Amino acid sequence: MFYIIVFIFGCIWGSFSNVCINRIPFNKNVISGRSYCPQCQKLIKWYDNIPLLSFILLKARCRDCSTKISPKYFLIELISGLNFVIAFYFFGFSLTTLLFFILSICFLIIFFIDLKHYIIPNELTYPLMVIGLLKSFDPNLNINLFPHFIDSLIGGCFGYTIIWLIIFVYKKLRNKEGMGLGDAKLLSAIGFWFGWVSIPFIIFFSSVVALISAIPDLIKNKKNFSSQIPFGPYIIIGNLIFLIVFDYIKLFLG
Repeated sequence: MFYIIVFIFGCIWGSFSNVCINRIPFNKNVISGRSYCPQCQKLIKWYDNIPLLSFILLKARCRDCSTKISPKYFLIELISGLNFVIAFYFFGFSLTTLLFFILSICFLIIFFIDLKHYIIPNELTYPLMVIGLLKSFDPNLNINLFPHFIDSLIGGCFGYTIIWLIIFVYKKLRNKEGMGLGDAKLLSAIGFWFGWVSIPFIIFFSSVVALISAIPDLIKNKKNFSSQIPFGPYIIIGNLIFLIVFDYIKLFLG
């Protein structure tokens, strides 16, 4: 029963994530104003805005104009619900679970905004930095996952600095931007959350995933090594891989 409640709660936040993904890049208020169909501009009624269920009942079409609704909305709500269930499964009723709820929502929004608009909003990275640092003062948190204050502070500075250096060196060598400071802020936030030890692993994992995903386009000459890619989603995937293999990393580091 608890898992069903958590899943529904996660789907609701997934619906809010959709609002943020659609509005933040255009500097629109994410709290006030009801959702509307981008095609016919009609306001979406509450019973047509129920996470997952409305998408299925409406057969992925607007009730008023029959415009097809992107499956992205359903996917984001489903992912958010599953993220909440996974966090609850591992950590139960705890502050650690709440923190992972917050992190998963922010990551989900950043992932899809950067994927489409090539930007990582400060409205998300700055709060993540603050939360990541503040939680390090709580001695009751899972110390295996979350670092103490000094480690957290070093992680935040290290995450930002290493991306800043990549940007600086690339610009000196190629005379153009290679990455954005949004990536630096995102990696800094992750450093605050998981400490400086996480940074090299996350950079490695994200770079490997980015290269693998780009290989088909490189082979077909659709892209080259100078093509612009949104790196934020790969940083998030790299962070996810880091958390999955975290126990093995601990064994490796002794």
